[in-house]
Amino acid sequence: MPKLSWLDIAERKSGAIRLTAAEAQPEPRNLRRVKAGVQRRWGIVPLVDMLKEAVLRTGCLDAVTSVSGGGSLSPEVLAERLLLVIYAYGTNTGIKAVASGGHGHTEDELRYVRRRYLSAEAARAVAVQIANATFAARSTELWGQGSTAVASDSTHVRAYDQYLFAEWHSRYGGRGVLIYWHVEKKSLAIHSQLINCTASEVAAVIEGAMRHGTTMGVEANYTDSHGQSEIGFGITRLLNFDLLPRIKRINKVKPYRPVAGEPDAYPQLAPALTRPIRWELIAQQYDQMVKYATAIRTRTASTEAILRRFTRNASHPTYAAMLEVGRAQKTIFVARYLRLRDLQREIEEGLNVMESSNGVNSVIAYGKGGEIASNRRDEQEMFVLCLRILQSALVYVNTLMLQDVLGEPEWADLLTRADRRGLTPLFCSHVRPYGEVNLDMDARLNLTAVTVPGPRTAGDDEPANEPMDA
Repeated sequence: MPKLSWLDIAERKSGAIRLTAAEAQPEPRNLRRVKAGVQRRWGIVPLVDMLKEAVLRTGCLDAVTSVSGGGSLSPEVLAERLLLVIYAYGTNTGIKAVASGGHGHTEDELRYVRRRYLSAEAARAVAVQIANATFAARSTELWGQGSTAVASDSTHVRAYDQYLFAEWHSRYGGRGVLIYWHVEKKSLAIHSQLINCTASEVAAVIEGAMRHGTTMGVEANYTDSHGQSEIGFGITRLLNFDLLPRIKRINKVKPYRPVAGEPDAYPQLAPALTRPIRWELIAQQYDQMVKYATAIRTRTASTEAILRRFTRNASHPTYAAMLEVGRAQKTIFVARYLRLRDLQREIEEGLNVMESSNGVNSVIAYGKGGEIASNRRDEQEMFVLCLRILQSALVYVNTLMLQDVLGEPEWADLLTRADRRGLTPLFCSHVRPYGEVNLDMDARLNLTAVTVPGPRTAGDDEPANEPMDA
């Protein structure tokens, strides 16, 4: 502690821990030029064309026919209608509005494809396949090695008051439901789920990290204060991945002592410490805790069901043991968080990616003022899944565009380390989500695979160059 200038622990009414905010990171100076370069090359691209390009390059619609079985429609016609239905749900404009575009498919034909082919399972498979294709297409020279960490957070979506599951949310205000997202560090959504306003966010964190279905291996999960608790730390420890929250009132946190009978073992931490961990209770209930964790891992029971069972009987000995595991794990995390500036920045950056993802979602799902118009649960789930498909398609195509643009020699000496740190494929300044839906399957975006120059080895702190000529 004497070496940490940003940390002070002493007896205070406001809380023993005083943590100074980390210094601001250098601002990326050239990312606007990169986005302008993308727009100069491809112009303003309709969102439906971004979806079409992702579908044609990944072949993700094969997952729909494999789930729903054979049919009488030709593959070309089915692909066009599925594209339009996904676009209608993801933008929240509805099938009726999309059917009026210049594509030759009627409203009845689109509704038939929705009923016959596009199930929630099929839509989820499409999103997973686009995510896996994005991981495979990434250039390690530009994006670095694959990440094993995701950020998660909920988004409140307004719903009609007549919907029985629409609940008033005390934090967001207004009636509606929650969409819980899991987004990896390079802005790709790997999981989404529709939950009620009173549902446990801890359960949603665990379900998304365990059930995302992509090729990504999740070893850490960033979340805000609402997605963490002592029971959350306990279950994630048993499931072998790290819960890394941003704790809002860190000054009030009370780490636990590792052993009893040593009150003077940590004198400089004493004002913040509380009672010792009850290791004997953990030892007694260890087998039972492993059984519950195995039930979650093998999908024998959902995390929400297990937490609800414990909530009804808070004195359950296995629940008490899980709380002790969580208290030990939370103490380890708090010690790391207070000591490591890099961990503080890492968590903050991950949650900033999550906020950026929510902002882009509000642009994509612009229909009906962002309000869910259906009272049917399956329709609401389809909206969530199709929104995820559209965002994943946007990230996939933007990834290829950025790799094409940044593969040009003039960019090799332009990007600094700060630019590479802030580079993201989740932007929509060159995308048009509005207007008439015109679908031409023969018109393609000119995208090529280009080797991207590696990071600079010197001069990363030099001033930005002058603006490039168009």
